[in-house]
This record gives sequence, C-alpha cells and structure tokens, in this order.
Amino acid sequence: MSVLHFENISLEVHGHQILQDISFSVNQGESITIIGPSGSGKSTILKLASSLQSPTAGTIYFQGKPVESYVPTEYRQRVAYCFQQPYLFGQTVRGNLAFPFTMRGRSIDDARIKELFELFHMDLHLLEKSNTELSGGEVQRICLIRSLLFAPDVLLLDEVTSALDTENTEWVEQGLMQLHTEGLTMLQVTHNLEQSLRMGQRRITVKDGRIADCEVLHGEL
Repeated sequence: MSVLHFENISLEVHGHQILQDISFSVNQGESITIIGPSGSGKSTILKLASSLQSPTAGTIYFQGKPVESYVPTEYRQRVAYCFQQPYLFGQTVRGNLAFPFTMRGRSIDDARIKELFELFHMDLHLLEKSNTELSGGEVQRICLIRSLLFAPDVLLLDEVTSALDTENTEWVEQGLMQLHTEGLTMLQVTHNLEQSLRMGQRRITVKDGRIADCEVLHGEL
C-alpha cells in the first residue's frame, strides 16, 4: 500500500527549474534511498515530502489524500523529517525529549526513551546534559530519538550520517534498520553509495531535477 505518492511533481523557484515531472510512491514499510549529484534536487524532494515547500505543479498524496488537506502540525507528526544539520531545542537533552509529549498533551514515557537510547547506543546519563555538552554524533542521535518517540508513518532522512565518524554511522544505521524490520517506513537521501545499498530496498537516482533511474535492490532488509 502506498503511504506517500508523488504525482508529476515539478518545482520552479525564481524562474529556475529545480524539479521536473517527479513521480514515485513509497509503500508502507519500505526503505527507499535517493542518490544523485549535489544540486540535483535530492533534498528538495524531502522538503516537499515534509510539506516545508509546496510544488508548483503536480500533487503529493499521503495515505491517499493530498498533503495540503492535512493540518500541517498533524501531518508533520506523522511524516517526520531529520535534517542533515541536527537542531536541538531549548537547553537540555531532557527538554528536547519532553517536547513531542508536550505537543501531544501526553505524559513523558520513560520506558520508550530508555528503549530508544539503548537502540542507538546512548547512555541515559546524557538526559541530564545540556545541549552544548554533546558531541556531534550524540546530537544527531538525540534528534533521531526525538523524531521516533512517537513512531511516524514515514521517516524522512537527509544525509543524517554525513558528518559522523564510522562508529556513530554504524550505530545510526543499525538502529534505523532495526526499526525498519519492525515496520518503519523510510525515505533517505544519502551521498554514500554503499549506504544506499545497505539501507535501500529501492534506490532512486536524481539528476538535473529528474528521476534518472529507479532500481530494486532488495526484496526485504
């Protein structure tokens, strides 16, 4: 079943064609990677999928309905976007992880936080740290955990390991792929060809704002 569908999507900004006639679907439980040269439009696809930008032509559907028919705050809770440059809110790790619960009027689920900390190789003592005390790898993983406290229908990932060392990259990949085996749907932009093979069931290649290729890599991961 298609959870996210791009239908003849184009985007033009100040007379410059960024994307042209992009069509593809992301099925429930699927992991798709997107590769291509810098400036080809990869990250723009994620911004459109997250409703941070709107296309100038075509329609994006989520669960069979146009994205614009959803209340933006509701949509962004269901389609979570992790940026290449992670951003923490406020002052503390605990405050960041309380935020998704506060937004939903829910009590903090300490068991869920502990489960995700273990999955991404994080020590629980970091909960008491200030944002400025964290390493780059820890910041990236806290941002991922924040996005996953309430499992999204789709997780959008934009080069989330590009600034990480090998060990941190492995922890992030392993955690995400474990969640994928449990049903998490992922659409991921990466510059790393080996990562695109490891993490993608399908791989889309974007060049000059168009889909140049769509390969089936793995039936299951």
